[in-house]
Amino acid sequence: MKASDLLVRCLEAEGVENVFGLPGEELEDLLFSLRESDIRFVPVRHEQGAAFMADVHGRLTGEAGVCLSTLGPGATNLLTGVADAHLDKSPLVAITGQGGRERLHKESHQALDIVGMFEPVTKWNTQIAEAETIGESVRKAFKLAEYEKPGATHIEFPEDVAAAEMDDDAEPLPTREPVRRANPDGPSVDRAAELLNDAEAPIVLAGNGAVRTRAAEALRELVERAGIPVAATYMGKGAVSDRLDNSLMTLDSGPNGEAAEAIERADCVVAVGYDIAEHDPKSWNEDLGTDIVHVDHEPAEVYEHYNPDVEVVADISATLEALADRLEGVHGPEWCSSYREAIVDDAMAKPDADDPLSVAGTLPYLRETMADDDVLVSDVGSHKMTIAKRYPTYEPNTCIISNGLATMGIAVPGGVAADLAVDSNVVVATGDGGFLMNAAEIETATRLDCGFTILLFVDDDYGLISEKQEEHTGEHFGTELTNPDFQRFAESFGIESYRPETWDEVASTLETAVESDEMSLVEVPIPR
Repeated sequence: MKASDLLVRCLEAEGVENVFGLPGEELEDLLFSLRESDIRFVPVRHEQGAAFMADVHGRLTGEAGVCLSTLGPGATNLLTGVADAHLDKSPLVAITGQGGRERLHKESHQALDIVGMFEPVTKWNTQIAEAETIGESVRKAFKLAEYEKPGATHIEFPEDVAAAEMDDDAEPLPTREPVRRANPDGPSVDRAAELLNDAEAPIVLAGNGAVRTRAAEALRELVERAGIPVAATYMGKGAVSDRLDNSLMTLDSGPNGEAAEAIERADCVVAVGYDIAEHDPKSWNEDLGTDIVHVDHEPAEVYEHYNPDVEVVADISATLEALADRLEGVHGPEWCSSYREAIVDDAMAKPDADDPLSVAGTLPYLRETMADDDVLVSDVGSHKMTIAKRYPTYEPNTCIISNGLATMGIAVPGGVAADLAVDSNVVVATGDGGFLMNAAEIETATRLDCGFTILLFVDDDYGLISEKQEEHTGEHFGTELTNPDFQRFAESFGIESYRPETWDEVASTLETAVESDEMSLVEVPIPR
């Protein structure tokens, strides 16, 4: 067999079902090896879309998504999505083709130092220079991509290595159970419990890791048992159900920043699976007077405004269970009940009939239409901020937000991956700016017979940047757009399209579109 056959066997051994990518000349042997396998190769319309699909697959399943590109421009196009996965702690394995090794020592067509280029945005990356190292390289790539904290890894596969002949009995390296962190040490948990028991106004800050490590059940048990309020980061949405009286939704929730005010008032913050890149702790610990308990798989980053009093570096669920066992009473969330009331009223308030269409007004209707386990994938833009603050989330991994790299264009390809990964309904929310960056992946979606809904907010502007400029200077520049006829654009792909003009039409349209098994686009015009 060829070396490319062995690489594909290794992917099969890792449980890979889909490889998202673009074909290329240097990938010829690998593509034909995929054709003969049980793995589905999904040709996409842009390598960035392939990486976003692998990224969202990893977020939703905890198993590394796989994306594939050729050398040169294929690899550079792939890079942004790989970086997004890496900063969002999403397991992803990227594979790039490369020219034959005989030409890499000199200036050569499309040849770049791809391994060097991927170095800053991966946990590990390598070139397979010898066919005999394929088994080890693929196993290491998946193990490190999925090991907590997860992220991206990369394998470069030169075409001459891919074509090399090998013994037919060459086998993948056997997979093993994921490596589990140890249980927490008793003294650290004792100290954390002491701080929590002594606190008068404690609060839990739920981060990405609370969702990513599947620690939601243990976290919910802790906060319900102790009555401690919880605020989440954008990527921690759903770790605790926003139906609970304990929930303050996210750190930015509330019409006047009530969640932020609550965490500023708190005298003890238990940060669960929280990375400071998710939300700058300077905003809630500016005076450095808050007791902080850090619960995570890795020690805290060194930062003046996040210098925890206690760090429990261990399995997150086991730590939360041990902490719950040491609680000496129920605090109760009464000290922040007024914050909770304002946050919920703001999130669930429906607009008046004559109010102009808006993202905030749309979300209560969307939430009514979507089941608890339906998945919302948000693109990046002003609508993302509103979704993060005001979209109640009831289950982990049902509101996917790019926040580490915060990359525009993730929504449509992310919807493809989500639709393939879950049985629930999928909605992608995007603005007109981010939508057209990867709108071509609608063709990929229809080719795969996907059935998700694109909720497109149109304001003919890079709205978030305009808002920031106006906030700073009173005016904006360089942000205005023109757009095509989105209804005709959607219909050209053979999908249903809608353009509601009133709130009654928004409600009925969302109900029709979301509950349908067909692909659709709902355009909501937003006046500026």
